[in-house]
Amino acid sequence: MHIHILGLCGTFMGGIAQLARSAGHRVTGCDTAIYPPMSEQIKAAGIDAIEGFDPDQIRLRPDRFVIGNAITRGNPLLEEILDRGLPYVSGPQWLADTLLKGRHVVAVAGTHGKTTTAAMLAWILEDAGLKPGFLIGGVPINFGASARLTQDVSKVFVVEADEYDTAFFDKRSKFIHYRARTAVLNNLEFDHADIFADLAAIETQFHHLVRTLPRNGLIVSNASEKSLERVLDRGCWTPVERFNDPAGWRMEGEDAQGALRLMKGESIVGEALWNLSGEHNRSNAVAALLAARHVGVPVAQGIAALSRFESVKRRMELRGSVRGIEVFDDFAHHPTAIAATLAGLRRRLGRGARAPRILAVVEPRSNTMKLGVIKSRLPASLADADRVFCYANRLPWDAASTLAPLGDKAVVTDSIENLVDEIVASARPGDRIVVMSNGGFDGIHEKLLNALAKTPD
Repeated sequence: MHIHILGLCGTFMGGIAQLARSAGHRVTGCDTAIYPPMSEQIKAAGIDAIEGFDPDQIRLRPDRFVIGNAITRGNPLLEEILDRGLPYVSGPQWLADTLLKGRHVVAVAGTHGKTTTAAMLAWILEDAGLKPGFLIGGVPINFGASARLTQDVSKVFVVEADEYDTAFFDKRSKFIHYRARTAVLNNLEFDHADIFADLAAIETQFHHLVRTLPRNGLIVSNASEKSLERVLDRGCWTPVERFNDPAGWRMEGEDAQGALRLMKGESIVGEALWNLSGEHNRSNAVAALLAARHVGVPVAQGIAALSRFESVKRRMELRGSVRGIEVFDDFAHHPTAIAATLAGLRRRLGRGARAPRILAVVEPRSNTMKLGVIKSRLPASLADADRVFCYANRLPWDAASTLAPLGDKAVVTDSIENLVDEIVASARPGDRIVVMSNGGFDGIHEKLLNALAKTPD
């Protein structure tokens, strides 16, 4: 089959392209811009990429056009497809119908932590010899790719199950299509304000996912989330195993030592040392362990695998060190994720006058943050930072006023050059600079490292 993908360079659609190529399909595609890192993965997979949406692309005569959810009415190629009545399908539907049939699908859903939890889960299964396929919204360092299709007898496939809408013609959440057998419900709070009116609307989509799960499946759910309990109370026909339950499964540990202790009640089930930090990552870990156990990996074996887990690119990824100043890249873009990232790092570094400083650099770039519906939570989420630098480029709300509760520890600018200058002027040896954005942030990491290298001691 020949498929032509509209929106090729998105993480999800680029992953589908690689999976389709692995399955022996001919794959071409197009996007507004073809750029790294996805362009490199696409090229390595032998996929022809076209920049732009010229209607003449219909002359490729694919068997199906696969439409990404970033493609909207008015797109010239899409309009030509519709005018001519050519066959098209959404990415999630094509994935489900073509590649997921007959596989044990493990879907990882939640507002936060989907990518890291899915990566942990895939690694636990890989370490156990199950050779899972996967489609993850980031690049797990243990694998070096965001997607993989295997033909192993286990037929296990881990998918990051996004609640965002499917396509211009299908406004259900992507995860509805996957027909999962094991589902992780990691957490649930308000996000994606561009498509959801409120938290109740997202809870409805999560309940649609619950309604697709079989009786012999398993739901791994975060017991500390009232929103998830409301979802399950609406009806559930599948066994549920809860985590973050004081009387049940939970993960303890110390960030400074990198320690993990898997607990069930008051009993220690397993222990390990690992490279990650933060309560959020320990929560992700216990969810991954319980999902892996449903596939057949004992939890003691799974926690041992976590000691060899190398995280995900753009999740507290060290981009470089200059004059004793470390620059990290992190995908956090929601106040909850920002707070969790900084709290984990602060616990690892310690507190007090001699503890290293944290310089938080924030780009409010997600659709929810741009709309300003949760901007009031931003100051509190940055409490563990010693200095805060906010890039307010094209924000429709006043970031300086929003961050005013932080006093003189916050700097707001709409110039990337000024932002770099302010950070470099403030930085001193021993500092950790944490850059948080869900976009490329205009290459600020390299700009910071270069500027720091040119600054005299």
